[in-house]
Amino acid sequence: MDYSLSEELEMIRTMVRDFAAGEVAPTAALRDEEERFDRHIFKMMGELGLAGILVSELYGGLGSDALTNCLVLEELSRACASMGYTLFVHSALASSAISMFGTEEQKKLFLVPMGNGQKLGAYTSSECMKTAGAPGVILQTRATRDGDNYVLQGTKFFVSHAGEADVFVVFASTGNDSPVEETSAFIIEKGTPGFILGQKERKLGLRGSPSMTIELVDCRIPIANRLGKEGEGLQIALQTLDSARSGIAALAVGLAQAAMDVSIAYAKTRKQFGKPIAQQQAIAFKLANMATHIEAARLLTYQAAWRESQGGVGDAYSNLFAGDTAMAVAIEAVQIHGGYGYTKAFPVERYMRDAKMLQMVEATMDEERRAIARLIKWT
Repeated sequence: MDYSLSEELEMIRTMVRDFAAGEVAPTAALRDEEERFDRHIFKMMGELGLAGILVSELYGGLGSDALTNCLVLEELSRACASMGYTLFVHSALASSAISMFGTEEQKKLFLVPMGNGQKLGAYTSSECMKTAGAPGVILQTRATRDGDNYVLQGTKFFVSHAGEADVFVVFASTGNDSPVEETSAFIIEKGTPGFILGQKERKLGLRGSPSMTIELVDCRIPIANRLGKEGEGLQIALQTLDSARSGIAALAVGLAQAAMDVSIAYAKTRKQFGKPIAQQQAIAFKLANMATHIEAARLLTYQAAWRESQGGVGDAYSNLFAGDTAMAVAIEAVQIHGGYGYTKAFPVERYMRDAKMLQMVEATMDEERRAIARLIKWT
């Protein structure tokens, strides 16, 4: 088995790493403090081809695979988890859903500007605290057929970068009794009458990718904006999420790496008992454990991405391990920094807040454990 990356992948990783260090990292703390998304950075990502990394070359994208996408997300998250998560939602969820289930007209209309960074995509599934994030629940948002249009009514919560996004993939019930099998997917553009931006969520982490509530009030869209066939919404949601599973793990790996990087730098300069604390066994062992868990999480993530690239689906193992690793490493990073780790003088407190969110978005760690438990053959 060859675990080395190709020369092309190494070049892509180096390019993204340099871009992230030069353009993304310097303003990460400020954007987190202000809870602000930077559209200019996203446009630069579009110019580099990153916004269209999973979009087919037929529509101006790079047409890359899941492993390449993971490398990009890892390096972006290493500089700023919020910006990495924004790209994940844009490319692995919104763009991928349209790529897999859109008509030729929809792909030309939406994927081209999304791929070059002119338009930002968002993905809406969460509806209320009782059902948030679960694609298999009964949806309260309704889409009623009215001639050549659909009229949508409902509320979507926790919509990432909703205030900035231009294209939204929205799920709604098209059945009389709202069963799961009558869920359908739609594409709604920003500015559509009845599409109303609501409350901005005050979040613990990933604050550079602000989340908002969206109200759909008599929101009328043409039937041409339905994604896939009527009733295929659950299939679209599940297949999109399956194809994107390794992306969240990659974000967690990048964040964990960033936490370890700054911890090493601090441990080399902070002195105690006449020598750098990096030479103290207690700190050295912490760093060794951090490095080991990060490498294991990275290998699990690359394996999942490789499987997705071969036409399979990702697994819960990488998401669970990488998410838990990011949280554990971030906490240790705070410990290594001592009292400074609890202040905004160093980025480790932000890493810890962002890591918690990466244990919850798309699927919680307990949901991942439940998925793994179902795979185990109990005796």
